[in-house]
Amino acid sequence: MNALAFLQNINGPEILLIFLIVLLLFGAKRLPELFRSFGKSIREFKKATSEIEEDIRTAMDEEPAKTKPKPTPAPKQVESEAESAKSSESAKSSESEKKSDQA
Repeated sequence: MNALAFLQNINGPEILLIFLIVLLLFGAKRLPELFRSFGKSIREFKKATSEIEEDIRTAMDEEPAKTKPKPTPAPKQVESEAESAKSSESAKSSESEKKSDQA
């Protein structure tokens, strides 16, 4: 990040100097072509970033609609050993009563 910190302090004379160096390197004939391609690349980059942002927004909007929260079951109560023994005995007695009623 510190490498790009110098870009914040560029004034008019510095921009003019950079433009003259680019003019010397590429020549007057290729300069419009160079800036045209630079503009196209910036436009394409902005288009790609906006498409990605739109994809992310639509994915975030669709996600809550797709996943409905599952109903959570009621928490089970842990029975002590004495209670479980009583409940198993009562279950056995109710089964034997049902069998005797059916007969």
